[in-house]
Formats: sequence, C-alpha cells, structure tokens
Amino acid sequence: MGRIIARRCEFVAALALAGATSLAAAGGAEAASARIHFHIEAKPYSEALLDLAQQANLTLLGAGACEGKLPQRFVAAMSFDRALDLMLADAPCGWKLVAPDTVEITARHREGERAAAPPPTTAVSELLVTATKRVRDPRQLAVSVTAVSGDELQSVGATDAASGSAELGGMLSTNLGPGRDKLVLRGISDGAYTGRTRQMVATYIDNLPINYNAPDPDLRLTDVDRVEIVRGPQGTLYGSGTLSGIYRIVTHQPDLQHLSAEARVTGADTQDGAPSEAVEGYGNYPILRGVAALRLSAYEELDGGYLDDTVVHRKDANQTERYGLRLGLLYQPTDAWTVSFTAAAQHLRSDDTQYTSPGLGLTRNNRILEPHVNDIAFATGTVKYAWGSAEFTSSTGYVEHAYHSLYDATAVQNLFTSFAETSAYSEVNHTDMLVEDAYLTSRGSGRFQWLLGVYGADTGEHTPAQLLAQHTFAPDVEVYGDNRYDRIRELAAYGETSLQIDPVWSVALGGRVFSIDTHTRSSVVSELFLPRSLDRSTHFSGFSPKISVQRQIGAGDLIYAVMSEGFRPGGVNSGGAVPLPTNRETYAPDKLTNYEAGVKLEAFDHRLALNAAVFYEVWKDFQTDQFRSSGIPFTTNAGDAYLLGVEADLAYRLGGFTVELNGRLSHTRTANPNPAFLAQLPSSLPGAPDFSGGGMISYQRSIAGDWLVRLTDETAYIGRSLVAFDGSFPQGGYVSTRLVAEVRHGRYGAQLFLTNPTNAFSDTFAFGNPFNPAQVRQITPQRPRTVGMTLYADY
Repeated sequence: MGRIIARRCEFVAALALAGATSLAAAGGAEAASARIHFHIEAKPYSEALLDLAQQANLTLLGAGACEGKLPQRFVAAMSFDRALDLMLADAPCGWKLVAPDTVEITARHREGERAAAPPPTTAVSELLVTATKRVRDPRQLAVSVTAVSGDELQSVGATDAASGSAELGGMLSTNLGPGRDKLVLRGISDGAYTGRTRQMVATYIDNLPINYNAPDPDLRLTDVDRVEIVRGPQGTLYGSGTLSGIYRIVTHQPDLQHLSAEARVTGADTQDGAPSEAVEGYGNYPILRGVAALRLSAYEELDGGYLDDTVVHRKDANQTERYGLRLGLLYQPTDAWTVSFTAAAQHLRSDDTQYTSPGLGLTRNNRILEPHVNDIAFATGTVKYAWGSAEFTSSTGYVEHAYHSLYDATAVQNLFTSFAETSAYSEVNHTDMLVEDAYLTSRGSGRFQWLLGVYGADTGEHTPAQLLAQHTFAPDVEVYGDNRYDRIRELAAYGETSLQIDPVWSVALGGRVFSIDTHTRSSVVSELFLPRSLDRSTHFSGFSPKISVQRQIGAGDLIYAVMSEGFRPGGVNSGGAVPLPTNRETYAPDKLTNYEAGVKLEAFDHRLALNAAVFYEVWKDFQTDQFRSSGIPFTTNAGDAYLLGVEADLAYRLGGFTVELNGRLSHTRTANPNPAFLAQLPSSLPGAPDFSGGGMISYQRSIAGDWLVRLTDETAYIGRSLVAFDGSFPQGGYVSTRLVAEVRHGRYGAQLFLTNPTNAFSDTFAFGNPFNPAQVRQITPQRPRTVGMTLYADY
C-alpha cells in the first residue's frame, strides 16, 4: 500500500493544494463557537431542536425526548451552546455534547423518579442527514431520502443491505449470494450481472465511496449510527456511478466523554439446513476526555448452508462466513478543529453459490463447487475546520476491494479446449481506489446557502480471468486467459447554491464539471486461437446540472420539484477467445436525467408522516453487462429507456404502535435499440419489477415498571421481473417476512426472531451461472424457515 500511495503523491498534492487554497481564504476567521444567526419559530421542542441543529450544522440525537413546545419565536445571534441553554431553560430536557458537532437531548427526571422506558421506534424521523454534505432535516430537502437509525435496524435484526431492504426505502437487491449482489433503486436497473459498468447505486461509508464496479461488498451493519438512502441521480454532489441513488452507511463516531461498550450474540437454526451464529460488539474509550477518543467495532458471523450438492457429495454446501473490524479515532483539539480517522476491513467467503434448478428442491447437481470470496479494506481521514459563517471539510480515503468467483464451466469447455473432464471459470477483480473530496460550505440560517468542492479519484483494476481445464493427469490447465489492467482517473469541481426567495419559496442551482480518463491494457491467450493484446485510452468530460424549487406549506410541510442528472463513462471490451465484432469493441457513456416532483407532509400532531414523489427518468444509451454464448462477459449500450413512476413511504405512531409502509410503482418504455446488441428490446428492464413494497408494524410497552417488550413484523414484497433482455426466465413475485419479539431490562435484552415463517420456496433470482446452456433455467429459493435468538448487553 505504501508504494501505491507514494506513486500517487502528485495526485494527492494537487487536490490538497486546492483544499488549502479554500481554507486559506478563511484565514483569521472566528472559532467554531462564534455567533450563529438563529431564526426558529414557536413550535414543539422536538421540531425547534431540529431547526437549531440544521442552522448550526450539528448532528442531533434524541429530539423526541423533549416534550412540550417552545413558547415563543427564538431569534438571536450567539454560539450554539448558548442557544441550546436558552431554548431549553424551561424545557423538560437537557443537552450534552457527545462528539464534535453531535448533540444528544435527554429528558430531565425529578430526583428519585424512575426513568421512563425508551420511546417506541419513531415514525416521524428525528434523524438529520448529511447525504447532501451538509446537516439537514430530510423533511426540508428537495430530494427523496430515507434515513433509518442503527437502533431501528437492530430492532428488526437487519444486518446488511439485503436483510434491511424492507426498511431502506424500497431498495432492492439481487440474490446471487452474499458479496455477489447488485443494489437497485427506483426500478432503474442495467441488468442482473456485474461486469465493467460502474454500479448504479453508489455505496458510501461515511464520506468514502467504497465500490466502483464490483458487487456490493455486503458490509455488516455493526455499530452504525444510521443508514441513508438517497433516490434519484446524484451526479452533481457525488459524480459518476450514482444514476439511481446512494446507499450510505454512517458509522458511530467515538464518544469523547463516556466509556461504553456493547456485545451481541446470535444463534439460529434453519429447517433442513445447518445452524448459524454471530457475535458482534463495540467498545468506546475516551483517551483524553473531551479531546480524543477511540472506538473499536468487531464481528464474526457464520451463516449455515441449506443446499446439498449431490454430485460432489457436499451437504449444506452454501455456507458463508463473514468477519470484520473497524477502528475509529477522533481528535478535537479546539472547538474549531476536528480530525477523525477510520480504518476497517471485512472478509466474506461463501463455499458455494445458492442457485439450483426447478424440480431439485434444496439440492443441486453441479460438477464442482462454486466458491466466492469478497474482501475489502479501507482507511479514511477527515479534517474539519468551522467558524461562524462557513465550514471546510477535507476527506481522503483509500480502498482495496478484491473478490474471486469460481463457476462450473464444463458445459462450454469444448469451445476452449480439446481435452477436459470438467472445467472451471475463475474470475478475479482487485481494485484499489484513492479518493480526495474537499469542500467548503456555508453555515447558519441565512437566506443564501452555498457549497463549493473539488474531487479526485484514481482507481486501478486488475481483473485476470481464466478458464481452467480439469483432467486426471493435468488439473487446472489454463486453456483461456484474459489478463486485464484498467486505470480510471476522475477530476471534478462542483457547487450548489440555494436562495430563500421569501418565507416559503426557495430555489437551488448546482452543477459538476468533470473529466474522466481511462487506460486499458489486456493480453488474451487461448489454446485453440491465436493470442492478442489491447492497449487503449479514452477520455470523457462533461457537465452535470441540478435545479430544484421548493415551497413550505403549513407547519413544516413541503412540496418540491427537481431536475438532476447522473452519468457513467464508457470503456473497452477485451474478453473472449475470439474477439468481438468491431461495433462491440467499445461502449459509450450513458446519462440519466431525472424529473421529479414530491411532497412531504405531517399530520395528527406529527404522529403521521407521508413522503411521496412522482418521477420521470430519461436514460440515454444505457449500458448493460451481458454474456456471450461462451459465457464470457462483455459490456454494451442497449438503447434508451423512459421510466414513469411513483413512490411513497408512510409512517404512523400512536401510543406503543408504529406502522411504516413504503412502495414503488413504475412503468418502463424502451426505444432506439442498439442493433449490435438486440433488434428489439423488451418493454421492461431486467431485474426491475414494476411494483415492490414493504412495511413494518411494531408494538412496544413497559411492563412491571422497567421491563420493555417489543413485537415487530417486517414484510416485503418483490414483484415479478425478467432476468435478461431476451425476455427469458421470469423471477420474483414473492413475499419475505421476519417476526421479532424483544424483551429488555436495563442493560440486558433478548430478541427471538423467525424468518420465512411459512417456509415458502419462491424464486428470488433466476440467475446463477453464465456458463450453463441458455435452455437450463436456474432459480434461487428463499432461505428455509429459520428461528433464532440474539442476546445483548451494553455498558
């Protein structure tokens, strides 16, 4: 890693100079405790506190703990700590700074009074989000965004993106297997396969993008503060690879004040399968109270298999292990400066894939096992400097992401070799990515808000692929190989401004100027054909705009309209024993333009919240990863697509009951098919059902004084779709359910959970192995009925 970083010193230095120039412009500015101009209307304390946090660029926790109403308008210029003291002087709650720029609200109790049980999972979210690179209340943003707290994810047993899909605002996932899946938002899908195209849903951990074109790394959601889902293209703020949205994991930052820890242990049993187990936890240690702290999170998990391989005589073959570690350091020498560092790594290995064929039940007859390994490691450092009117943030990160898949290629081995008993296709991808993102934002509650930033990424990929022939006297003979190297460099400058025209109307403009250079080298060898090589460079540049208008209606309600764009660069194909025709050697960039109108409403004393949006997507020259008849992947532009859809999420809370529902309905039309790919495109996109939805119903109450009981039902429906553009192999049309019963007493608690209670056998994903003949259908059944228990304790 040291050599790689040294090699890129010039790249980092150029970006650091741009950031330093911005910071120098603020020289001599006031400290973070300088005065902020607050303007907060009389409203419930929970609402007023969110306004204060947004105007001061603070993260706020537990606003719902403060009951009552701010008696009068609060208009003043002062530091945020003084403002909190004055606002809450007569309120039944207090506040404390638990981390830099993070305030926690706690209810006050009279001496000797027993603390009330924790409030139920909130229906109207109190969470502020930072997906727009500024602290904001999602109800005041002209964008479709969902924020789910880590506590809520734990309450339903969600451990990753796939298991939390019912909570995560309509986000869907393919089901090839752990560490192999693609994420889908809004039904915008370029196909079921993962290849050269950049992912359409960008995965972020805090401020760091961790995925380029690999499958989702399937990070376990251990010790996270919240997960943010932003739907629709985000090219202005986040650049390439955000055509359908962002999946952002926000980790818990070290607490500068308090020593704390938590441990959770899980055991589960799957019908007709092997048992599963997991252990996870964290520890927080203030090194120098109020100044520096360390937080360590770790987990280890074993998911038992449930498919039997009959040919190789392996029972419960699709076992998966996953373990990881994350270390966070936080240093706040003054109120103005904050320095944070995070390093993490995860290893995931599946012993076999989880597809089979119709009629085989929970068995399969592949000739060889198909293991998969997905390893990721990353480190990121962030420096913030804040003063009265602005805040500067610089984030530098490095990611190493490697995955390796093995497929049974016996069915097509005669295309590559004249001898073999069985054959395996080995696919390896090793990506290293260096990223710098530096931006300067306004602070406070002025009518004019702004953001200016520079971004750079240097990504290297090594993707060797081999077809290995197996013979009794010559195992693992390479009869085909493509040794490929890619280098992608992206530079961009971006900005966004917003103006409050009057007390209810606001407009915002943004844009991103970008330049992307790629360089591809490839060497192909084959037993039956002549070797060949490739060395080619490409350049892409452009401008990605964004414009929005919004109007506040009533007390905190909002209507908005927005136009935004997303984009991906083009590239070069290299694979195959026989080269592709000239018109398939390269693929062009694609662009998606989003036209959206939405509404965000609350009613019944903030117990009911409704967020809804209508969207129209224009997707030009959309890229897709496909397979040749030999099973070797290639990338092409398929044509144009137009999507019209509506999405909504509804939340209601009354007493101990909480109901959350979300759904999406869309219609797709395709046009201008690429004749080098297909003469006729289907009317729908593969892997994107026209309808999907989910929901959660929970009830909690205190019993016997200090015991808390919570019952939860989480259910999701994934509609039917096609797995490929040729219209073959329908998939989906199934329901997934998880039931959870939780009991907590003080620091200790237990969860009993049941998934797939009806033991349904539904086809969740009709794809598994590209080297099987096209006439052989593949299906991926749901995990059979599973019952388990989690025990936890925090200190």
